[in-house]
Amino acid sequence: MRASNRFRVTFETNRYSVPAEYASQRLTLKAWPDRICVYHHDRLVARHPRSYDRHRDFEDPDHPKALLAQRSSARRQRLLKRFLTLAPCAERYYAELQQRRLNAIHHIRKIVALSETHGEEATARALADALHFGALGSEYIANLLESRARLTATPGPLHLTRPGDALELDLPDPDLADYDRLLETENTP
Repeated sequence: MRASNRFRVTFETNRYSVPAEYASQRLTLKAWPDRICVYHHDRLVARHPRSYDRHRDFEDPDHPKALLAQRSSARRQRLLKRFLTLAPCAERYYAELQQRRLNAIHHIRKIVALSETHGEEATARALADALHFGALGSEYIANLLESRARLTATPGPLHLTRPGDALELDLPDPDLADYDRLLETENTP
């Protein structure tokens, strides 16, 4: 019998898992009244308690571990590749980050997310500045990006929601006597 691409073998309508590396391979299944054993050539690769139910799926939690580790590694590689394309100094920043931080990939993930929010050019500049000052970590990059965003924002003109609001302002008349008193104190020896 051949395992499915989802690393399962079918016996009496039930599906039993095998290790992920045996997906789509030819395997031998032996059934006893209390268990199912699956072999690759003469090597035992899976063992499950036999079920007399119908259309059930039985998975050993250890069977998909290799596949999950491979997927996790692939995701990590894509994330790292995306980070390294942000700026010319990204590789050096990553090396420094690995030396000083416990979980460099966590910071890389956050910095890539910041680049999607603030743009790659601004993030590249923040990476270069942070590297120059030895500020390693996603929180430093976020701080640089947010502070620069506040500096570049120019305030817009005041917009009144109702045209009559400008007419209802009460401003006191200016008291010019303050200026006269100021001149008197300056001219007094």
